[in-house]
Amino acid sequence: MIPNSRGLYRQVHGCLLYIKDALAPGLLVICKMDHRITALKLQKHNPQRINIYLDGDYAFGLSRIVAAWLAVDQTISDEKIAQLQEQDAQESAYQQALQFLNFRQRSQAEVRKNLLAHQVSEQIIATVLERLQSSGLVNDQSFAQNWVENRIEFHPRGKRALVMELRQHGLDDEAIEQAVEDIDEEQLAYQAAIKQMRKLDNKDWQTFRQKLSNFLLRRGFNFDVINPVVHRVWEEKQASQPDNMD
Repeated sequence: MIPNSRGLYRQVHGCLLYIKDALAPGLLVICKMDHRITALKLQKHNPQRINIYLDGDYAFGLSRIVAAWLAVDQTISDEKIAQLQEQDAQESAYQQALQFLNFRQRSQAEVRKNLLAHQVSEQIIATVLERLQSSGLVNDQSFAQNWVENRIEFHPRGKRALVMELRQHGLDDEAIEQAVEDIDEEQLAYQAAIKQMRKLDNKDWQTFRQKLSNFLLRRGFNFDVINPVVHRVWEEKQASQPDNMD
């Protein structure tokens, strides 16, 4: 026991106890303990995680990459344990994000939403997103550009519809504007109309115009684009009819 002008300190089982004097009774406990690793065991149902045993008892689990430097009979402090568990939480969140990205490219907002659904803290999400961005696995500008290019090739849509879709994926205005700024809406409407035209064989002009116009309207094109495209496709369709050929 070490005397002090305000009280007494005592070391008990690795904890420093500060006992105030009789005039101001109270107890402050400061624990800083070292633990011995007594076993490292693969988890039965998840071999990518290691069960850590300290001082003979199970303590916690860690991912293999975080636990790689640990060894039996090694001693670690409470502070180091807290650091390991923080690293493990970050690594688990990162692996969850990679799994989510495995199916298709994702925006930052989609990754954030997925991690929040798995109860990951905002602090760890920020760290994971920074890591994904630095490695090029998440890039909102690339996501927006690829989304637009895919739509142009397989499912042509008007600029209005594309902007709405990109906003639904959490893209900001700058990324969206860059992705759609060079779009030729009339050409896209024409591509979409050509594909749809096959379903309108044997239709008269009025029915053809109504159905094709409504189709293009649902695809996000405006009437200024739709009207000339519908007339162009109708004329090409009529010119290709056997009865109109020489």
